[in-house]
Amino acid sequence: MKKKILITGAFGYLGGRIAQHLGRDPGVFLYLGSRSAAREVPEWITRGKAVQTDFLHASSLQDVCREIDIVIHLAAPNEIQSASHPEDAIEMNGCGTMRLLDAAGTNSVSRFIYLSTIHVYGSPLAGTITEERLPRPSHPYSIAHRLAEDLVLAAHDRRVLTGIVLRLSNSFGAPLRPDVDRWTLVVNDLCRQAVTTRTLVLKTPGTQKRDFITLEDAARAVAHMAQVPSGQCEDGLFNLGGEFSLSIRDMAGLIARRCSAVFGFVPEIKHPVISSGDVAEEIDYRIDRLKGTGFSLLKNIDEEIDATLQFCSVHFPPA
Repeated sequence: MKKKILITGAFGYLGGRIAQHLGRDPGVFLYLGSRSAAREVPEWITRGKAVQTDFLHASSLQDVCREIDIVIHLAAPNEIQSASHPEDAIEMNGCGTMRLLDAAGTNSVSRFIYLSTIHVYGSPLAGTITEERLPRPSHPYSIAHRLAEDLVLAAHDRRVLTGIVLRLSNSFGAPLRPDVDRWTLVVNDLCRQAVTTRTLVLKTPGTQKRDFITLEDAARAVAHMAQVPSGQCEDGLFNLGGEFSLSIRDMAGLIARRCSAVFGFVPEIKHPVISSGDVAEEIDYRIDRLKGTGFSLLKNIDEEIDATLQFCSVHFPPA
């Protein structure tokens, strides 16, 4: 009997890669959730179908969850959309997640995995960050995600289902389609710049440190948590990072070197002058709790950058 998994936001940036990864498992049947009424199932999905997830109407979500075993919830406004329309972010992440949780509970869904963000810890992100740190979200994007977290973890504590929250750090990698608009993410933006202009222009001196994780490892972690025994899920809260801390400027240097390896040219790196006040603190985003469940990172950093560069070369011609 196949395990039936609903992925909300399945046609988005991370959702697409998670669906692609899970789609390789012959024991999984995927329900690819989208707020659009009609979506075609990608050609690489042989066991699955597209379904509409209308977060404004509880009855729609009840119908979608009727035969589902696991929900992986990613549908949410991104940071730019959340800043422009904070009320929509609260409605979607708060009321929308609540309606989906109610539907999951009513239909005896066994597990609910929610993709949150490292930014619930506040700004600036520095020092050692474990799940014990008190969240201090300061942006509509992170505030809305924090609200959804509490709803999922409350359902977990009530034993309605096994609720899991993954606080994702800075993921990067090639999307499955060029119309997935996540080119504002720093690594993706720099890869696109390298291909289209042969120049990497940083908006800041680039000294700030971030924890980076490949989309491959992010997708692997979600698939892993979909099958971890409930007894190992503890309170349901897990950091999800790549154990790869780098400054933006150093990441630009890495992308330039990979561009040389892939295409044979080194793009010029431009950034504002670095002053003494631009030195950033280190960040150590701990994922010990996640690794305690048996998960391990592949850290295919070069491969993910190479794939993103090659994706850009196909879909975004030079300026």
